[in-house]
Amino acid sequence: MNASPNDQKKLLDVADLDARLRQAERRRTHPPQAARIAELGAERATRSQELSAATGARDDVKTELQRLESDVSMAEARRDRNAERLAASSNAKDAQALETELVSLGRRLSELEDAELIVMERLEQADADVDAARALLDQLADEGTALSAASVVAVADAATLIEALQRDRAALALALPAELVALYDKLSTRGVGAALLQRKACQGCNMELSGTDLQQIRQASNDAVVQCPECSCILVRTEESGL
Repeated sequence: MNASPNDQKKLLDVADLDARLRQAERRRTHPPQAARIAELGAERATRSQELSAATGARDDVKTELQRLESDVSMAEARRDRNAERLAASSNAKDAQALETELVSLGRRLSELEDAELIVMERLEQADADVDAARALLDQLADEGTALSAASVVAVADAATLIEALQRDRAALALALPAELVALYDKLSTRGVGAALLQRKACQGCNMELSGTDLQQIRQASNDAVVQCPECSCILVRTEESGL
């Protein structure tokens, strides 16, 4: 096949547009935010479990505190009743028994109140753990929302760029010989369609051509369409080809 050197050079512009189209298509189907959005999904699932665990632990502490508060209330009520009975008692033996029980109840109340203070401190820490877990989840959600919005914009921008590149590509290909474009398109389905022959190396596969291959290319006419013996792409020859 023959084509003017100028038309062959324009294949490089087509190849450049195709490369930019592939990049834009990757951005459209895999926007730069996609990886982080996926990471956030997994991280939010983990943090949700941690929040559930922290909430469960806090609820257990609340239950323990409620039990202690109930025990304190019962002990206080019993102490008050015994104090009233002691005040109204005229029996020395009964009074002594009530006094003994009041002393015991006093110790019991002191122990319960000490335990109550410890559990209240634990509840304060448990509340802080829940708040921290919830704040982290909210932070991840905010980041996810922002990234999703940015992803929508990135996809839309990529789609707009694809339309523009496709128009430019179609106009450029239409100005070239149909047979040359057909060969380029066929080769492009397998890899690089066209590339420079630069300093004796194919820029499509980055392989340096052998002396025999270079000699054959030197002997070809300027309008001959030559292909790389390694990757088969159309080799575009210039003054930098090293021939």
